[in-house]
Amino acid sequence: MNMSEYFEKTEGYGVLATADSSGKVNAAVYARPHFIDETTVAFIMGERLTHGNLETNPHAAYLFIQSGKGYSGKRLYLTKIREELNDELVASICRRCDYSMHKGQMTRHVVFFTVEKVLPLIGAGA
Repeated sequence: MNMSEYFEKTEGYGVLATADSSGKVNAAVYARPHFIDETTVAFIMGERLTHGNLETNPHAAYLFIQSGKGYSGKRLYLTKIREELNDELVASICRRCDYSMHKGQMTRHVVFFTVEKVLPLIGAGA
């Protein structure tokens, strides 16, 4: 199963970790990544701490914890490559959200990342 299939079919939750330019870390709950292709993912994010951190430090880690017993999931090591401020793009890639209630209230960015490395949730992997 490739990565995009894994994230489409697997239930669970994720945490996106970022750090500012001085190394101060932030972690926030995020939905599964939107796969553009097997090496590029996107997240929809508001203008909050995570987005601000990525403006000064493009590196992030996404921890996905699979539902069920035990500790299964993935760790994605990411580097930001670009972002877009585009409401139509947000609406087209969003899986289960209705941003119409936020129209005019909250700016949403589509932030694109290169997937640098994928490891299992536990252990060093292959």
